[in-house]
Amino acid sequence: MSLLLRCSDNAMPAITTELSFTTSHLLQYMLQTNKFQSQERAIAAQTFLGYLSDNELKKEYAISRWNSPGFDPMRPFLEEDHPDWKSDPKIGSDLKRYIEINDQLENTWKVITSGPDQEFTKAENALLMCQRVDLWCAGEQEVEAGLKHLLNLGKECNDLEADAPEYVTEFYPGVSDL
Repeated sequence: MSLLLRCSDNAMPAITTELSFTTSHLLQYMLQTNKFQSQERAIAAQTFLGYLSDNELKKEYAISRWNSPGFDPMRPFLEEDHPDWKSDPKIGSDLKRYIEINDQLENTWKVITSGPDQEFTKAENALLMCQRVDLWCAGEQEVEAGLKHLLNLGKECNDLEADAPEYVTEFYPGVSDL
């Protein structure tokens, strides 16, 4: 996991990193910090987390997607090309279980993201802020605690070490008088 020191004229100094947060990390964070303003959305998040942790249901969902030969219900632009595919007797009966699971997931996701005052987007941004440690007026202990925090988050979220490039491929010009 690479750590980046951010310093510029327009921003406070900080140490940042790029963590690979997943949907389950975000939903767990929202539940743990009580970001949901409604019990209904909290229950929907728990339901969605249950799906994400149920390997049998995920396997059934993936397999049932291909139950209608020659037809992919996740094909791009399907709704534009074939808008009534669900009402087609052959496709509808072949993909009955896929449609059930998919509709349940879509409805649950709509409930989760339908909160007032953009609660989902704000929680997403708050989680992204966890990957930054500000250094403005920070002492040694605060910086050390912040780096330990980033290290622990990296162990949880990133399975692989980020590969640093051998050569610099992008150049960003700095101050013009240097």
